[in-house]
Amino acid sequence: MDGRYQRMKRRRQEQILRRTIMVGIVGLIVLLMVFLINKMFFHKRIPVLDRAIGNIETSGALTKVIEERPEFDVQLLTPNEYSRPGMATDSINGIVVHYTANPGSTAQNNRDYFENLKDTHDTKASSHFVIGIEGEIIQCIPSNEVAYASNQRNNDTISIEVCHPDETGKFTDATYESLVRLVAWLCGRFDLQIDDIIRHYDVTGKNCPKYYVEHEDAWEKLKEDVEIYIYTYGVDPSTITEKSSVES
Repeated sequence: MDGRYQRMKRRRQEQILRRTIMVGIVGLIVLLMVFLINKMFFHKRIPVLDRAIGNIETSGALTKVIEERPEFDVQLLTPNEYSRPGMATDSINGIVVHYTANPGSTAQNNRDYFENLKDTHDTKASSHFVIGIEGEIIQCIPSNEVAYASNQRNNDTISIEVCHPDETGKFTDATYESLVRLVAWLCGRFDLQIDDIIRHYDVTGKNCPKYYVEHEDAWEKLKEDVEIYIYTYGVDPSTITEKSSVES
């Protein structure tokens, strides 16, 4: 009788052990799946960091730089007096954000418009970069050449034209994220600070970029997100041996 009881006891213990092991294995598999899904789908998202707990104090003073160049397609305009005059810039002292004022157009549409000005002679206009609704980025003008974008600040700024889906001028999430990454990288490339990021409006008073002129809080949030991105992904500039290049 005692032997039978002992066998039953051992079987129960073995069953409990097997169940415990199975639960542990299932738990590890679930954790692994969550990790892989997060890595696949969210690793490119801009981090949402909690300023309220005091992890980050945004001050406008940048002590880190983004080393890795964001992905962009270099499609330089043909040199011509209407969109790529070929004039050298002075030292770069700012980044000017614009909006295309052409709802639904793509980065390629706007780049091609600038290119066609050499034939149409409709106006003088261009931009160093154009960011599309899907987040695509095209470089149109080398960083050491003037673009016809920011009036009296053409000589010392990098210009970014940004596409938008509707008349509000608000950028899509993909566009916004590409803008943050590009501006963050350019700040390090040209040794700029947060206050060097400006709107076309800040140069001429023009309602450009429309959404960020009409929503001052959104503009300040964009600059904060640039700073947070640099804080999160940036490195000490003294550790960089060679800067990744903007086409020149």
